[in-house]
Amino acid sequence: MELNPYLRQGQMDHLQSYFYTDTIMGFKPLLKNDALKMIVIDSLKHLVLTNKIIIYGYVIMPNHVHLIWEMINLNGKESPAGSFAKFTAHKFKAYLQANNLAELTDYRSNKSDRKYQFWKRDPLAIPLTSEKSFLQKLDYAHYNPVEGKWSLADCPENYRWSSASFYQGGIDEFGIVSDYRL
Repeated sequence: MELNPYLRQGQMDHLQSYFYTDTIMGFKPLLKNDALKMIVIDSLKHLVLTNKIIIYGYVIMPNHVHLIWEMINLNGKESPAGSFAKFTAHKFKAYLQANNLAELTDYRSNKSDRKYQFWKRDPLAIPLTSEKSFLQKLDYAHYNPVEGKWSLADCPENYRWSSASFYQGGIDEFGIVSDYRL
């Protein structure tokens, strides 16, 4: 039986690099707001500093994130991906309660286990099993903001919310990226 390369967040193997995509419910542009992007960065930074993950590349787009990361330790009994989703959702809710109640209603859920849902269920996790696939996904993530649909920057390294400037000029503003080449 062949292993499905598209795994759920709780099924990522430790010490394996993944291209991971998590998307905001309804593809709404929640992450257009820089304060909410910082919540994503803060969560990733915490997971890096507590040795739960290694991040090799990332981009935060208005309605999704792409990460190239490796799980190295559980966060208690929880996967780092689960911790990331839970932490960011709680912080998004708190931010919107304080700053934009109208937008918060866009994320109301009729599920019995939650009042709000920000991330779609079942993020995409693709194991990266070769340098070629790794570099292809890293380029894909870095060029996402300059694509015509988005046009968020004129070149990848000028988009603040990406690891492109790290690989282009050694700049890691948020201190979360590990060079895959080392």
